[in-house]
Amino acid sequence: MDNRAGEMVVFVAAAETQGFSAAGRKLGLSPSAVSKLVTRLEDRLGTPLFVRSTRQLQLTAEGALYLERARRILAEIDDTERLIATGAGAVPRGRLRISASVAFGEMCVLPRVPRFLELYPQVELDISLSDAVIDLVDERTDIAIRTGRLRDSTLKARKLFEIGRVIVASPAYLERHGVPQHPEDLARHLCLCFNFRRSPEDWPFRDPESGKAFTQAVSGTALGNSGVVLRRLALDGAGLARLGRYHVRGDLAAGTLVSVLEEFNAGDIEPIHAVYVGHAHLAARIRAFVDFLADAIRQETEPTEGSGGR
Repeated sequence: MDNRAGEMVVFVAAAETQGFSAAGRKLGLSPSAVSKLVTRLEDRLGTPLFVRSTRQLQLTAEGALYLERARRILAEIDDTERLIATGAGAVPRGRLRISASVAFGEMCVLPRVPRFLELYPQVELDISLSDAVIDLVDERTDIAIRTGRLRDSTLKARKLFEIGRVIVASPAYLERHGVPQHPEDLARHLCLCFNFRRSPEDWPFRDPESGKAFTQAVSGTALGNSGVVLRRLALDGAGLARLGRYHVRGDLAAGTLVSVLEEFNAGDIEPIHAVYVGHAHLAARIRAFVDFLADAIRQETEPTEGSGGR
């Protein structure tokens, strides 16, 4: 029976110390034993992992990829053993890769990073903000924060909260163009829309008297690929934007943005989930971050957050 985990340990030590002798001293092995184990690993993989020189070892492109994966696998092994040995007392540690939309990341993730790292100093956060929907396995990401209905998949998910939508504009824009009194008025206004294909070019509404749902086509002279872009344009008076209430609640409170057509609010809400690859033994660092974020949002989110703004 081979010992792939043991080979990974030797390889990681050689990569981090950039030498077989230094790796041997770190692991209590002879340099020749380290060299043989690395060579055996390379033979099995069919590709060199190091470029060898008389001074130091340098990783090949394949070696760099293997190093990243090996570190993750060894961390998972450690977490699993701690979970079995200590149960809920396992200490979260290791690199945690997180992906979130730009708007949600800026508003809800980044402000909470210092507190999380204070609580879990052995966790290293690696955060990427993008509105693209990524493949967690291909992108080697531990947690992704996603808005809207989840596609059927093997991913595990935990709902963090629900958001309603609100149409906003700056006081300066409304002074120049007037305040729309009915959704039909939007045909004469500059409306800021998302530029990705899944975003419709019409906004939903509900008649306050009959309760009937309907949509209104909108258009304008500016598009954006994230809520951050559209919020900035709205603040600068470029037009009306339909955004998540959590994203603009500070602006509404400060009066830098004003909500319009609230009586016609469709009341539609979107769930926000933390999704992650399901394992029999979830890494302690993943569990810790999801629990931390869910608790923080639950404590700070306004009770009406999921009401659609009504």
